[in-house]
Amino acid sequence: MSGLHVVRAGSRQTSPMVLIHGSGASGATWAPVIPALAEHHDVICVDLPGMGQSEPPTSYDVPSQASRVAELIDSLDVGPVTLVGHSSGGYVATSLAEQRPELVSAIALISTGPSPAALLPQPALLRALTSPPIGRLVWALRSDKLVRKGIRVTCVRPVEIPDALVAELRGLTYKTFSSVLRHNGAYIAERSVPDRLTKIDVPMLVGFGGADPRWDPQSAHEYDVLPRGRVELLPGIGHVPMLEAPDTTSRLLLDFTATDRSRQA
Repeated sequence: MSGLHVVRAGSRQTSPMVLIHGSGASGATWAPVIPALAEHHDVICVDLPGMGQSEPPTSYDVPSQASRVAELIDSLDVGPVTLVGHSSGGYVATSLAEQRPELVSAIALISTGPSPAALLPQPALLRALTSPPIGRLVWALRSDKLVRKGIRVTCVRPVEIPDALVAELRGLTYKTFSSVLRHNGAYIAERSVPDRLTKIDVPMLVGFGGADPRWDPQSAHEYDVLPRGRVELLPGIGHVPMLEAPDTTSRLLLDFTATDRSRQA
């Protein structure tokens, strides 16, 4: 087995959808959209290695994380699946498609920065967290309030943050958090996400908040090179559409998968 914690919802007679969260988060990030998605899909929401309730890995590099998710899909015998990645979860989805294309029927990336050049100057709290001496101190002093603030600085709308997400973030070690960020940066520095995806022959959706404070929203158009891709900018939404606009996010994903199913029919 993969050692990954999973929350599963929806009928197992429907098409499978695997939800992959971003850096230092957990599957609880997806909680607001799971009920709507589960009306049409067998939703498999995963905690990545060492995060949420999943076992720690020997390495946090992106291909290793993707390999663990592939093992999970194999163990559940559900492939091929629609992979949905938020933020750096999109790197894991991309790497999984690179390694095991037979497991993937479609890919949706939400707020996934395409290349290092697209990264904007970060909010002050995030800058502090990514500076190891200060970051370790802030991490050691973190409270529920500070965790919620850390999430909200990436949003532009008022958000309800699931208590489970706050609890799981408080359980994350700074060593894990910084290691994940370092490996994610190395993955896109080696080769951009759009370039990696150009040879993957499945339908793709790229959803990007039009007011994302972490990544330049216009960088979403770097994905215009995808031959089977569709880019959607979400006006007035920041980096975490699932929390900021769950209804909009659910509709976007369901419209994408419905269109894909109609093409296959």
